[in-house]
Amino acid sequence: MAITAEQVKQLRDKTGAGMMECKAALTEANGNMEEAITLLRKRGLAQAAKRAGRATAQGTIGTYIHLGGRIGVMVEVNCESDFVARTDDFNNLVKEVAMHIAAADPKWVRREDVPADAVEKERAIYRAQMEGQNKPANVIDKIVEGKLGSFYSQFVLLDQPSIRDGALTISQVVAAASAKTGENIQINRFTRYRVGEGDA
Repeated sequence: MAITAEQVKQLRDKTGAGMMECKAALTEANGNMEEAITLLRKRGLAQAAKRAGRATAQGTIGTYIHLGGRIGVMVEVNCESDFVARTDDFNNLVKEVAMHIAAADPKWVRREDVPADAVEKERAIYRAQMEGQNKPANVIDKIVEGKLGSFYSQFVLLDQPSIRDGALTISQVVAAASAKTGENIQINRFTRYRVGEGDA
């Protein structure tokens, strides 16, 4: 099937991928736009995974103030070069992440940041909920891990569904920006303030 320039432009507008990548994805997907978007996402995530080990010593600290000054966020997002740190794509990502933090109130950036005792406390709660249900130990383990996944998606920034597009996690949003800029991008740390929540 022949892919039109209009289809390529539509896909490019939706994904930010290059013209040739868009055309190749549409060709592979036989012109199906949603399938082509999925293909580009998969490729972007694969490329981002390859870049993940590269040093990120540049970046910016973004801020966002919400609700008439009642909630404020500062977030540090890093990339590999000063050039990318100044691009609109990178700064739009930083702004989006800051707004997301204001709205979704995560507690940690990544799973590894969650204290071991907090994870064990959650596991213990989930196991206690399973008591008396006469389920095999391996089934209980699977249920506990599933509930732990839900805990992460509620409190870990990279696991949270994006407030802008709930079909994507913040990790996937960052990976897409990484694919677009060609650099490793990492959210380093954040602080969220809410009026009245400080120490008494």
